[in-house]
Amino acid sequence: MTVFIDSNIPMYVAGAEHPNRAAADRFLERVRSREVAACTSTEVLQEILHRYSSVGKPTVAGRIYSLFVDICPAVFGVTLADTDRARDLLVTVPGIAARDAIHAAVMLNHNLEWIATFDAHFDRVPGISRLPL
Repeated sequence: MTVFIDSNIPMYVAGAEHPNRAAADRFLERVRSREVAACTSTEVLQEILHRYSSVGKPTVAGRIYSLFVDICPAVFGVTLADTDRARDLLVTVPGIAARDAIHAAVMLNHNLEWIATFDAHFDRVPGISRLPL
């Protein structure tokens, strides 16, 4: 089983104290030790860069980006097939955000069922299951 990692996982680990931080850290430690096969996408990396640069922390953006890429063995690019599928998800999955539709589309197009995330709205996407953290 390969698990797709959403941006909130490394961001909770790098952020201030939060109830999700310990669970995210434990999960990423399992990824670091290769106990869990993991992947992500260039859109997740873009989210990390965007979030921290938008709050005036470009150095933090670069640090989190680099640490995450170092432990995540597979990073999928986002293709036209992915954005086409995301477009379809936006009209068929109530309440899904555009960025999350991209993540879901990348997952579905790569036959990935499991996602590590704290975002419950992924539960609405047929074919995707959240990994218990």
